Amino acid sequence: MKYDIHQTTAYIYASPVPVARHIVRMVPVSRPGQRVTDSHISVDPEPAEWVETRDFFGNQVAHIRLETAHTRFTVRTSARVEVDPSPECDPASGPSWEEVREAVGDSEDLSPLSPVHHIYPSPAVVLKTPITDWTRKSFPAGRPMLAASIELMRRIYADFAYDSRATDVSTPAIEAFEMRRGVCQDFAHIMITGLRGLGLPAAYVSGFLRTEPPPGKERLQGADATHAWVSVWCGEEIGWVGLDPTNALVVSTDHVVLAVGRDYTDVAPIGGVLVGSGRQKLSVAVDVIPMPEEGAPAKLRPAPADEADAVDDATENPG
Repeated sequence: MKYDIHQTTAYIYASPVPVARHIVRMVPVSRPGQRVTDSHISVDPEPAEWVETRDFFGNQVAHIRLETAHTRFTVRTSARVEVDPSPECDPASGPSWEEVREAVGDSEDLSPLSPVHHIYPSPAVVLKTPITDWTRKSFPAGRPMLAASIELMRRIYADFAYDSRATDVSTPAIEAFEMRRGVCQDFAHIMITGLRGLGLPAAYVSGFLRTEPPPGKERLQGADATHAWVSVWCGEEIGWVGLDPTNALVVSTDHVVLAVGRDYTDVAPIGGVLVGSGRQKLSVAVDVIPMPEEGAPAKLRPAPADEADAVDDATENPG
């Protein structure tokens, strides 16, 4: 599946900001099963310094320094991405979750794709007994890892209400768990917390959902902003499998990966520091437009200038 992706993110400040430094992760990169054929990012005002790097997990990161006084900071990105269907996999096959846990414990692989990096607590994934105990119900002895993980995903979808006003980006997973409410970031953190509580590898994935659903399909939750889901390692043969607890879906061509990390803190679209005072507002607009297989325009369109309704927050809340 081929997509044209456009995102506009804007911060509006109550008072002028003379100096700011930002870390921006808003451009997808090619990964297994995903190819980026064109991409572009621009910011306003013009930065005094711009350095692009890749972090440990392979995410593209722009380090930006602004030295022009401004009351608005805008980032526009565009990308053309081709996503392959996920390989067919029988959830009832593959190793048991105990075998997966043992395999991770015995692993000596420290590469970015290694599951070892995703079994320990991280800044936004603090292991909590209530979440571990709730998760354990999907993992009876000997059950295949993928089948148990899919059931856990579906339980989150069934038991938790999608409520964009219930949480923000700083809400701990245990609070969202106790409320049984939240957005995609919360559901991903809850699922990761439960899996890691059992010693199982789970990574946090940020990305995009297709804006226009296929004919006859419902529009997915989170399609108007960056989305979040979970990648679960199911053993050497199956590898990493994306699971979206917000929509109870095994990830395939409707999802485009933006960044991968241990939790949201590793993949936040924009971070940094600024000199200023007063409140700030954030607006985000995302379009993920499926392209026809033939006759696609040869040149990437610029990102749209229209933006979504502003929300009172300093950081984007995915989902």
